[in-house]
Amino acid sequence: MTKPQVISTDKAPAAIGPYSQAIKLGGLLFTSGQIPLDASGQLVAGGIEEQTHQVFQNLKEVLAEAGATFQDVVKATVFLKDMNQFATINGIYASYFGDHKPARSAVEVARLPKDVLVEIEVIASTIVE
Repeated sequence: MTKPQVISTDKAPAAIGPYSQAIKLGGLLFTSGQIPLDASGQLVAGGIEEQTHQVFQNLKEVLAEAGATFQDVVKATVFLKDMNQFATINGIYASYFGDHKPARSAVEVARLPKDVLVEIEVIASTIVE
């Protein structure tokens, strides 16, 4: 049986709790939810647009550390502080995925870590064909 491999990069914020940035198991990569902290762990300034772009930058770096890209993502889960901001987040989301359309869930939540506006986690395939 394949053992889980911890994926970690200093190009994304370090985990702020007892978890890993991502775990690779077999041909799949499971990222932890990324929030809009920069690589030094500081919350980015600005609103939903700036926060969403930072989340995607963090995801990009974690995926890259495992040899994956947004084109390898098979499932995304988006957690929103305010569903009224869904259209803005959706537009930014589309700019990172282009024509690739992984499965996705989006939910409004009462509160996110550090009171951020958005958190996103993904599952990606790491199988090289």
